[in-house]
Amino acid sequence: METYLLDWANLLLRWLHVIVAIAWIGSSFYFVFLDSSLTPPQDEQLKKDGVSGELWAVHGGGFYHPVKFAGAPPRLPEHLHWFYWESYSTWLSGFALFLISYLWSPNVYLIDPNVMDWSPAAAIGTALAFLVVFWFLYDAICRTLGQKAGGDAKVGALVLVLVCIASYAATQLFAGRAAFLIIGAMLATAMSANVFFWIIPGQRTVVADIKAGRPVDPIHGKRGKQRSVHNTYFTLPVLFAMLSNHYSFTYTHAYNWLILIGMMFAGAAIRQFFVMRHGFKLGRNPHPWPYAAAGVVVLLALIVWLKPAPTQAVAVPESVSYAQIQSIVEQRCVMCHGEALQSKNVRLDSPQALKQHALASYQQVVVTRQMPMNNATGITEEERALFAAWFKGGAPTE
Repeated sequence: METYLLDWANLLLRWLHVIVAIAWIGSSFYFVFLDSSLTPPQDEQLKKDGVSGELWAVHGGGFYHPVKFAGAPPRLPEHLHWFYWESYSTWLSGFALFLISYLWSPNVYLIDPNVMDWSPAAAIGTALAFLVVFWFLYDAICRTLGQKAGGDAKVGALVLVLVCIASYAATQLFAGRAAFLIIGAMLATAMSANVFFWIIPGQRTVVADIKAGRPVDPIHGKRGKQRSVHNTYFTLPVLFAMLSNHYSFTYTHAYNWLILIGMMFAGAAIRQFFVMRHGFKLGRNPHPWPYAAAGVVVLLALIVWLKPAPTQAVAVPESVSYAQIQSIVEQRCVMCHGEALQSKNVRLDSPQALKQHALASYQQVVVTRQMPMNNATGITEEERALFAAWFKGGAPTE
């Protein structure tokens, strides 16, 4: 029953996490586009009110005219919309999902004895430390260099080095699948912490100063904008890290840390292309195609590099019966999919049950090779080939 309830919690939290993440990333992308697409106002009254940029847009049958004030607006409206619950909901739902999926069963998801054979408590503590330590180091870099001349480039370079070090360390400590997700969660934690510790507090200070009639210090806007820009570059790397668990050829590779770094770099470069593209259309900067090209070149290089080497075919009988694969299933699968533990509400401990889940089992064991998890039960290539022959022969129950 515990496994069944955990599966439901996993499903509902994952659903919620995707929904709120779409809302957060969508609003982030929109405001980056908006900032990059604003043009000086034409209306004299807008200029007098302190408007620094405006945009005319049409969407869904209606016309929209958002404007941005250089500093404080002449007055605050009665209803002011804040963007923060999208961020907080994404982090909270993501951490809850991380808790019930990885931290709840560290021996299954976090620990791969072939990588690092350590205690569950140590693995859990180290995984959480990645989230916390990275934030403090990243925040220290931003505090120290972020407001100095040329600081943005220095911050970017140091954060890149920090992410590379963290990626290598994670893959040397955790199962590959968990390592990729931990790096994604690490970056996502920094993104949400940017909102919680810097962006929203700065905005609240500005609003309080306006209401009190005090001069508004522009530093709050500059800091908030800097952290918001960092967040938009983190988005595509985080999305890859979160989706990577579906593609075992990335995280099971001997140089999985290099694959992780390469994919995240490609994502950040492609995101830079889209950010600068809006400015190019207004004549503010050269065409940013080199960034897109760099990202695509890295992706193509990874595709070529990861191309599977020719392997010697494993000899298997033309016809494979259930009896010939029964011992494989019992040794490699039933410990997680039997009467005692029915992971994902799937049982494979009888001929009929295995046939019912034959397609899914074939996909997981042979096609994606995600099961057994981290190959904890030591399934061999010969056994995978035998299982494939059984499935292709109609998945007989005798």
